[in-house]
Amino acid sequence: MRITRLRHLTLEDPASHPLVFRGARGERLRVSVLEDYLVRVEVCPDGAPRLARTWMVTGPSGDVPPGGRDRDDLSPFSTPAYVLDAGDEVVRVTTAALDLRIHMPEARLEWRARDGRPFARDLAGGAYAYDRAGRIVYHYVERRPAERYYGFGEVSGPLDKAGRRLHLRPLNALGYNAACGDPLYKHFPFHIAFDGDSKTAYGLFYDNFASAVFDLGREVDHYRDPYRYYRADDGDIDYYLIYGPTIPDVVERFSRLTGRMALPPRWSLGYLGSAMGYTDAPDAQTALSQFLERCREHDIPCDLFHLSSGYTLGQDGRRYVFTWAHDRFPDPRGMVDMFHRAGLKVAANIKPGFLTTHPCYTALASTGAFVRSADADTPEVVDFWAGERGAFLDFTNAATYRWWQERVRESLLSAGLDVTWNDNNEYPIWDDDARCAGFGEPTRIGLIRPLHALLMAQASRQAQQAYRPDERPFLISRSGCPGIQRYAQTWSGDNTTSWTSLRFSIPMGLGLSLSGAPNTGSDVGGFTGDKPEPELFVRWVQTGVFHPRFTIHSWRPEGSANEPWMYPEVLPIIREAIRLRYRLIPYLYSLFVEAAETGSPIIRPLVYAFPGDPCCHTESFDFMLGPHLLVAPVLEAGARVRRVYLPAGLRWCDFHTGRWWDGGETIDVPAPLERIPLFVPSGGIIPMGKVPSFVGPRPDDVRQAYVFPDPCGGRGTFAFVEDDGVTTAYARGERTHVVVEVAADPERVTVAVSTPVNRYALPYRTIDVVLPSGEERPAAGLPDSVCSVDAAGQRHLLVPLSTIRR
Repeated sequence: MRITRLRHLTLEDPASHPLVFRGARGERLRVSVLEDYLVRVEVCPDGAPRLARTWMVTGPSGDVPPGGRDRDDLSPFSTPAYVLDAGDEVVRVTTAALDLRIHMPEARLEWRARDGRPFARDLAGGAYAYDRAGRIVYHYVERRPAERYYGFGEVSGPLDKAGRRLHLRPLNALGYNAACGDPLYKHFPFHIAFDGDSKTAYGLFYDNFASAVFDLGREVDHYRDPYRYYRADDGDIDYYLIYGPTIPDVVERFSRLTGRMALPPRWSLGYLGSAMGYTDAPDAQTALSQFLERCREHDIPCDLFHLSSGYTLGQDGRRYVFTWAHDRFPDPRGMVDMFHRAGLKVAANIKPGFLTTHPCYTALASTGAFVRSADADTPEVVDFWAGERGAFLDFTNAATYRWWQERVRESLLSAGLDVTWNDNNEYPIWDDDARCAGFGEPTRIGLIRPLHALLMAQASRQAQQAYRPDERPFLISRSGCPGIQRYAQTWSGDNTTSWTSLRFSIPMGLGLSLSGAPNTGSDVGGFTGDKPEPELFVRWVQTGVFHPRFTIHSWRPEGSANEPWMYPEVLPIIREAIRLRYRLIPYLYSLFVEAAETGSPIIRPLVYAFPGDPCCHTESFDFMLGPHLLVAPVLEAGARVRRVYLPAGLRWCDFHTGRWWDGGETIDVPAPLERIPLFVPSGGIIPMGKVPSFVGPRPDDVRQAYVFPDPCGGRGTFAFVEDDGVTTAYARGERTHVVVEVAADPERVTVAVSTPVNRYALPYRTIDVVLPSGEERPAAGLPDSVCSVDAAGQRHLLVPLSTIRR
C-alpha cells in the first residue's frame, strides 16, 4: 500500500457552488451546502468520482429510478444561501445552523454550531487518505471523550458502539454471535455521534457501497490525538454531515435523505408464521394445512405464513428459484386458496442465486443475466447453497431486472401468492473486479455489491404494484442498505437460539431503527441451534411482540420447528402474549404511519426519548415502543424480578398494576413468567383493539383508549390513525385521526376525544376510555359516556362516536 494524505488545498472559484478545492496531487475536495443543517463533502483521489451515480440518496420523488441518479443532482435540496469568507489559510462557510471551517494546508474540516460551539473536527495531520496503488480511502475524525455512536444499521453488540471496530460487508452469517459477530447481513455506512456532555447529535452518512470498516476507538496511535475512522475498500469519500442538534432531528433528516419507510398493510403487524420444516417436509402441503388446524385448535391468531425455499426443492434435492416442487405441492393454487380462506396471506421465498443445474441457468447465462467474471465473458460462479455452485443475477442489467419482474408475476403472483420474501441476497462474490452491466456503464461489483439487494427489492415491489395496483405491496428482504426501507421490511437474519441472541436482538433492532429503516424484527426463538427451552421461548415471544416485525421462525436438520404450541405447559402464556400484540395493533399501526411520514423509529432507545438523562445514554435493552410505552424485557433464565431504571423528568405508571413511580429511580418490579414489566409515562395514551378470535379481517366493534393521568397532574395526547389498512386510499387522504387528550390535577381527570381528520368511516361505534386500576378521581369531559368498572378495578367510559367533536 502507498498511503497518501490529502494536503495543501486551493479553492478554484469562490463564486461557484459547490465549492471545489484541489489537492497537491490533483485530488478534488468538494463542499455542497444542501440545507442549513446538511452539507455534503466529497474527496475524489482520482480528481473525479469513481461512481457517478447514487441509489441511496433519493430524488425529489422520494425514490430513485433503477438506473440510479446523478450524484450531483441538487434538485432534492433547497441549497440555501450561505456566507463565505475565503482566506488563504481558512475558508469559512456559515449557514443559518452551521459554521464550517476548512483548513487549507492540512485539508481538515472543523464543524461548529452557529453559536460557535464545536461539535466535530477532522483529525489533524491528515484527515483524508487513500492508497495510490489501490482503491482504499480513509476519513479520520477526532474522537471526543463523551461521544457515543449509534446506528450502523443492524450490527451486533450493545447500542453504543464506542470502542468497537465494525466491518460492513454483506455476509450470509448463519448462526452468528449477536453479541460480537461481525460482519453481518447489511450495509449501513451511517451513524449518529452524540456528545453526552453537550447533548449535541449529528449524523455522518457515507454514500458508498464498498466494503467498509468503522474504527470507533479500537485503534490508538501515541503520535496522534484520539481518533476514529472510516475506511472503504473502493469508491470515494462522499459523506453527508447531518446536524441535529437532537437525535430525533438527525433520524428524521437522514430518513428524508434516503427515503421514508413504505407503509405496509395493517395485517402485516400480526403474527407472521414461518418454519423451514413445513415446506421441506415430504408431505409439505399436508403439513401446511396442519399449521392452520393447530392455529384454530389453540386459538392463535396469525396473518401470514412464509413459504421457505422448500417449495422449490426438486427431486434431485436442489432448490431452484421460481419452480414448484409438484411432488410435495401437487396443487399450489389450492394450497394458497386454503390459506386465504383461513384469512392468511402467503409469502414466497425467492433468491437471486441460480445453481448451475437450474433449468433456466443456460438460457440466462447466454443472455448475460449474471454478474460476469473479471477475466472472461462468462458468469462468475461461486459457492452458493449446501456446497453447490451457482451464479447471481445482475440487477444492473435492465433485461435481467425486467426478467425478474416477469418471473415474480408469472410464477408467484399469478398463483395467488401475496408477498415476495427476498432472501440470500448478500452476493458472496469475493472477486471485487467481477463485472456488472451497470445499466450501460460497466461497473466492478466491489463498488456496488449491496446495490443488488436494493434493486432486487425494488424490482419485486414494482412487480407487486403492477399486479395489484390498488393494494399496498408488502415484501421482506434479508440484506439491504439505506433505501431498503422504501421497499421492504427486514429482519436480523439467521440468528442462534440462546439468551445472548434474545438480549442483543434488541440493540440490533434499535440501531437499524435509528438508521432510517424502522420496520424490522428477529426470528423469535432462534433460527438455528437447539430448540429454545420453554422459559427462553416465553421471554423471546414476550419481547418480540413489541417489535415491528413479529415472526417465529426456525430451521433444524431433523425438521422440528419453533411453534407457539410446542410446549403445552406454557402455551397459555404464549397465547396471551400474542393476543396482547393484536390488542396493540391500533397503537402499533399509528406508529407505522408516523414512521412512514416522518422517519420516527417505532422502537426507540431511551437515549432517543430522554437525551438529558445520562443513565439513558448507553441503555441497550430497555426501550420505548413509540412515545408512550417503556418495555423492560426479561433476559435471564430464572428471573422473576426485574430491575428497571425509569428515566428522569417524568412519573411512570406500571401498565399491569396502575402503581405510579417517580422517574430517575431504579426499582425492582415483579416479572412473573406470565408477563414482562411495562411502564407508561405521565399522560400516556395507548389505543388498543379487541382480540380477534382467529385470523382474517378484524372489524372491531369497540376501540379502547387506555389513558394514564398522573395523580400529581399534567397533560397528554395521542392521535391514532384509522384507514382501511389494505389499499392505497390512505395516500389520497382517506383516513381518520382520532385524537385522545387527557388533563389531570389532584382533584379530577378530564378526557377529550375528537376526530379533526375524518375521511374514513370508522368500523366501530364507540370508544372505550379506560382508566388505570386505583384511579378514583372524578372524570370530566365526556358527558355522554357510560361508566362501568371491570373486575380489575379499572373504570371504563364508553363514548359514542356520534357525540365526538370533529
